Amino acid sequence: MTVTTDTAPAPAPRITRQLLRYTLIGGSGVAVDLVVFLLLHNLTGMNEQFANALSTTLGIVNNFALNARFTFERRDRLVVRFLRFYAVGLTGIALTNLLFLAFTDGLGIDANLVKAGSLPLVLALQFVLNRKWSFA
Repeated sequence: MTVTTDTAPAPAPRITRQLLRYTLIGGSGVAVDLVVFLLLHNLTGMNEQFANALSTTLGIVNNFALNARFTFERRDRLVVRFLRFYAVGLTGIALTNLLFLAFTDGLGIDANLVKAGSLPLVLALQFVLNRKWSFA
């Protein structure tokens, strides 16, 4: 029988389940994020960085609610956890905006492709930060 404490690493199966749930929930957030981004950027002509900030914020709110309940199963200190989760989300916005600067503004690559291409990188970074900080 293995005993874990708060300081011991979680068993691999638990981390795997969390990553799977986080990824599935992240998929719903990505769908919200991408659809809103496409609508704001392509239909209204909003600047890609502003559209990204708004669409990502909606995805963050979606993901926090679902991850708090199903992935990390933490319902205590929700305001503090949301603020941390949002701060982690801001790292995703910043990273994506840096990619826009480099690839869209710098190399002329379509903003829609840059946005879609940034998603796996942002997901991996945010899972680690949320697991170790937001829901620790």
